[in-house]
Amino acid sequence: MTNYKLDMQKRDKVGSNAVRKLRVKEMVPGVIYGKDLEPINVCVDEKELRKVHLMAGTSSLIDVKVDGEDHTVIIREVQKHPFKNQYVHVDFKAIKMGEVANFTIPVVLEGRDEIRVQPSVLMQFLDEIEIECLPKNLPNEAVVSVIDMQIGDTFEVKDLDVFKNADITVLEDETEAVCSLSEPKEEVIDDEDEEVSADVPTVGETEEEDAE
Repeated sequence: MTNYKLDMQKRDKVGSNAVRKLRVKEMVPGVIYGKDLEPINVCVDEKELRKVHLMAGTSSLIDVKVDGEDHTVIIREVQKHPFKNQYVHVDFKAIKMGEVANFTIPVVLEGRDEIRVQPSVLMQFLDEIEIECLPKNLPNEAVVSVIDMQIGDTFEVKDLDVFKNADITVLEDETEAVCSLSEPKEEVIDDEDEEVSADVPTVGETEEEDAE
């Protein structure tokens, strides 16, 4: 697995005034925390953070350098401005490569645009799952192919590829539904609605009545 890389700086000052100064420099405040690690307040260039976040998400390892000190982390949580396209804060969880840890990875329905049974409606119920493994065995995602699903089929957690991986423990109920395939429902027009629509005159009818 190839780790992503990100450079950071320690920040000694906290509080709203310090955060405003960071924003002027297009820097994002954050913190690195982990087992047996004193939390480290950091700041990171927003453009670099955005690029790594888009590629790594919250399920890929990132090698970070903080004032010359190396850490391996994952992005645990990002906070964004409610209406501006800005990162407000980021939490990093430090990972020890030799220790089993919990991770949250996205669920991917492979071939969702190529389902052979058409017309059909694919419903996804589970967007991510929690797993436990050594960092070296961390997958980027949990995958199940939906191309050959039939109407009425439901895939469960036990159908995901990671569930069959001996190096990974899935921490979800194996019978929890991941997705299902069903027939599209036809829109039913109520008879009363049709009667009301029939009683409402059109613009042309209204003009003819006025002329009479």
